[in-house]
Amino acid sequence: MEYSQRIRDIREDRDLTQQQVADFLNMKYQQYRRYESGENEMKASHIIKLCEFYKLSADYILGITDTETQKPKE
Repeated sequence: MEYSQRIRDIREDRDLTQQQVADFLNMKYQQYRRYESGENEMKASHIIKLCEFYKLSADYILGITDTETQKPKE
């Protein structure tokens, strides 16, 4: 699964809007929408923030694994 589809699925499972996630990432709605649609590649710093926001591992968000594992506490 492409990570763009994965971040959309995660967001929808949590009943969040694209605007809410964009606000958390401190970006415009249109920029985040392009990430979910696959039009633009997401920067690593935004992926890290999504991991923290959703409390998920980067491997899951990036589609490397299908096991929804929690991000370890530091």
